[in-house]
Formats: sequence, C-alpha cells, structure tokens
Amino acid sequence: MTLQQQLTQDAIVLLKQLIATQSFSREEQQTGDILEEFFRERNIPFRRKINNLWARNQHFNPALPTVLLNSHHDTVKPNPSWTLNPFEPLVKDGKLFGLGSNDAGGCLVSLLATFCYFYHRSDLSFNVLFVASAEEEISGVNGLELLLKENDLPEISFAIVGEPTEMHLAIAEKGLMVVDCTAHGKAGHAAREEGDNAIYKALRDITWIKQYEFPKVSPVLGKMKMSVTIINAGKQHNVVPDTCTFTIDCRVTEQYTLEETLATIRQNIGSDAQARSIRLKPSSIPLEHPIVQAGIKMGRNTYGSPTTSDQAVLDCQSLKLGPGHSGRSHTADEFIYLSEIEEGIDLYIKMLGEVIISK
Repeated sequence: MTLQQQLTQDAIVLLKQLIATQSFSREEQQTGDILEEFFRERNIPFRRKINNLWARNQHFNPALPTVLLNSHHDTVKPNPSWTLNPFEPLVKDGKLFGLGSNDAGGCLVSLLATFCYFYHRSDLSFNVLFVASAEEEISGVNGLELLLKENDLPEISFAIVGEPTEMHLAIAEKGLMVVDCTAHGKAGHAAREEGDNAIYKALRDITWIKQYEFPKVSPVLGKMKMSVTIINAGKQHNVVPDTCTFTIDCRVTEQYTLEETLATIRQNIGSDAQARSIRLKPSSIPLEHPIVQAGIKMGRNTYGSPTTSDQAVLDCQSLKLGPGHSGRSHTADEFIYLSEIEEGIDLYIKMLGEVIISK
C-alpha cells in the first residue's frame, strides 16, 4: 500500500468517527478531541484554542512563505426530512452517508491527509499550516477568525479553504453583509388623514433596493445582489405605524468593500441603516496564481461562488476547493462518494506539489 493509499484509508476512517460524533456549531468539543487523538497517534505537534486545532509541517522555516489548508468540523443541525440516522456513518453503493459527510467532513479529512503527506518533507519551498476550525456554519467569532489573532501564526501567503466544489476552482467568493433598516413615521388613526405611514416610507426604500444596480460588475462573480428578506411593522389594524423595520441581505463582490456598499445604501434611502457586521468580506485569488494554474492544468474549471465560507475572514488570497457537491450540503441523508475523497486527496497533493515542492 502506498503512502497516499494509506492516507486515504485513514481519512475515511476519521470521517466516519467525525460523523458519529455530534458537532453542531459551538458544540464541537468532542470532534476536537477526535482530531487531537489523530495528531497524537502520528506524533504531530498541534495546538488548540477552544475548538480550533492547528499544526504546521515538521520542517517549518520562518524564512519561507506559508500556505494555509483549512476546513471546518462543525455541522448544521439535521433537518426533519432525514430518513437515516444522521450520526450513523453508513456506506452504501460507494456513498458515505452521515451529517457533515459532504459539508465539510470530506474536505476536512482530505486536506488533513494532504497535510500529512507533506508533513515530513524537507524539500518544500512553502511551509504548510493546517487548521481545523469551528463555528463556520454560523460565521461565528470563535472559529478561524479567533485563531488568526494568535501571535505565533505565520503570515499566510495563500490559502486553500475546503468546501464541496467537486474539486473545481472557486477563485472568487461573494462577501455577506446583513443590514437592518428602520423607516420612521408618525402614528395616527387609520380612519382619518392622520400620521405619516412608516410602511410607505419603507416601500420607497425597498423599491430602490430592488431596482438599484451597482455600476461595477465583477468579471467572475457578476453583479452585486441586494435582497430584502424580513419586514415588520404595525401593532393593530386601525393605527398608522410610526416605524417599519426591514432587513437587507447584501452579497458583495470584490469590486466594492462592505463599507462602500453600506455608504451607497445610506446615501440612497431615507431609513436608518445599520450593518450587523462588516466582517464577512468578499475574497478572490488571481487566475494567474500558480495554485489556480496547477488546477487548470489538471482539467479543473474556474468559477465564482455566491456562498460564504471561512474565506470571508481571511486577508490573504484564497481558493475554495474540495471534494463533494455543494447541492448536497445541509440536505437530508447527506452523503459523499468515497471516490470523491480519493480524488480530492490526489488532486490536492498534485496541485500543491506543483507549487510548494522545490524544483
């Protein structure tokens, strides 16, 4: 059995252990313990902060640039449509069923296998940093974002973030900003010409949001997108409401910062507008980057992703890439093909080998 075959076998065994262990966001203690044991069994030094774990290659050299390999070990809660036990890893017809198998367990164990493949090598032109992060599914502040504040983490040159992409190359990802708005009016009796209806004021703003198009269009991600997803007003039928609140879901491309997006909204609506955060930034990596070119050379396609991941908290260039299919994420009876894990490890190793092994 080759090293790569052994690593693939170990990755599948580990994934089954993770599936069998509940790891909802903010409740990843036990899967963190499993990952700790994985490192200990292989005598790989690691560190842990809350439920985030990280390790670096044996011959780490501060003079070299660093590549980050990252995926998450938290999961969403299973929806009521599951027909299988979400915590029982089941292999059938080449598929491994279980909660988190596709999002993002397959990516996590494949990247960990890749890290182990390069761990002992002394001929690398990059350091390799592996991070298993928590709270990704809720964009939590105690996940990768917390870890990046550690003083002993090296500066990261570029990152591969493991999410199910069928091992195609998501070279850009939209950022997310949620904006809470309040339109102010004046209360009055609905039967008389009294008051100033806050709903009508909100509707004028919502119409602008629906119709406005940001002038700069991303060559990869396309247009910016704003959607009003929540609206609330009024307490009883015969009272003109004095306030109306609504929420905007903003998907931001690399053409605008979150601050610029918020400023544009405030300049064009009458309602008060407050962003819940400006943490989840758009991200991208140039088409000409060596890791992207390595993937293209191996027949992989490039595209822009509309969904967010831990890329949003990184300041470095990053590529979203992993085994599995995004359409299976968060679905009942979630699964990943065992062959996808095998292919994922193989492609990760080949792509990184093109970039980080000294020629």
